Amino acid sequence: MSLNIVIGAQWGDEGKGRIVDYLAAGADFVARYNGGDNAGHTVNVGNKIFKLHLVPSGIVHPHTTAVMGNGMVINPRTLIEEMTALRSAGVSIAPQRLHISPAAHLITPAHRALDNANEAARGKGKIGTTGRGIGPAYMDKASRRGLRMADLLAPDFRDKLRDHLLEANRTLGLLTAPELEVDAEAESYLNQTSRLALYIRDVAMELSLALKQGQSVLAEGAQGTLLDLDHGTYPFVTSSTTVASSALTGLGLGLDAARDARVMGVTKAFQTRVGSGPFPTEIKSKAAERLRGTGKNPWDEFGTTTGRPRRVGWLDGVLLRYAVRVNGLTDLIITKLDILSGMSKIKLCTGYTVNNALIHDLPGGADGISACAPDYEELPGWTEDVTHVRKWKDLPKKAQKYLERISALAETPIKLVSLGPEREQILEL
Repeated sequence: MSLNIVIGAQWGDEGKGRIVDYLAAGADFVARYNGGDNAGHTVNVGNKIFKLHLVPSGIVHPHTTAVMGNGMVINPRTLIEEMTALRSAGVSIAPQRLHISPAAHLITPAHRALDNANEAARGKGKIGTTGRGIGPAYMDKASRRGLRMADLLAPDFRDKLRDHLLEANRTLGLLTAPELEVDAEAESYLNQTSRLALYIRDVAMELSLALKQGQSVLAEGAQGTLLDLDHGTYPFVTSSTTVASSALTGLGLGLDAARDARVMGVTKAFQTRVGSGPFPTEIKSKAAERLRGTGKNPWDEFGTTTGRPRRVGWLDGVLLRYAVRVNGLTDLIITKLDILSGMSKIKLCTGYTVNNALIHDLPGGADGISACAPDYEELPGWTEDVTHVRKWKDLPKKAQKYLERISALAETPIKLVSLGPEREQILEL
């Protein structure tokens, strides 16, 4: 039995997609267990760049079976566009390779319209959602009125869809937002979803059986720990559970599946977030421009899904320790270490000052960080280009010291270090 779980240890955008792609070389199944197309995972293979929002990143490997679990919310239009793009790039997307849980919920045009209408109604209190309909879809799921993949196979799906759109129009009217053209939207949606019926499988049974037979499953999370609905910086969070335990509920696996699981937390060598919310180590100096990049390269700090420039700052060791605790991380994976090359000094947050007192753990959970001022440790930077390094001994000593300090703060060993956007630019420790 082999289950490996990859989660984001920050506010998402940590580079999980390319790490999953790297680890998928040794996996039989790669399974997404939460979120929707608000996620954005970029995978670089040679001169090809894959920007995936729904399909698990490991699909790029020809030997893997990609699974979309019951914890996801799926926009059929986005999924079909992604499948078409992958086929055009030579990736097989046959029903034998991509399996979708019948319990995964559907995102409809109504959810997207409601998402944008609700965000507009918040005015200055905007959360900064992607506008993809994720929140309303999860709201429908929780209120037991959502549409699921299994409904695509039901003879009365058209009626259910029309009722759903009409109900949304009533709410849109109250919000003084434009209403949907019900018949036109329903017809378009039916045309899209009919193409997905062949991909529906009992993935929970499939994965459980695979693990019993000794096959390997790589569980791929979306967003990051600090966006978790319960454990993140509430209310500036996503609508799903993003911590490692959600891999079990989001794929329909029992606790026995996690008995020997490795839980790998991906974190950048610095800190970023998109949208509103507290960010203790955020910086807005020239160093911020240096970390963010110009946006000319796909791996610069601009959202894969939204295109918005990311807020940037120094790595927050307090939040990293918190991510280790709530996920039960067994390994750390550090990305974008190469971006720090050429910086004379690097700061690392090791504690917070709150009411003139120094603390080293979160006061009351992640949503209590608004009143926290970072306490920094300053380390010397390095000038060497590290993008070509493939062995620990070849890393600059100062880069080694930085990584060792991160590992010590997190009390967790580092498994992999990413030194560039390509597959081969990964250092195994």
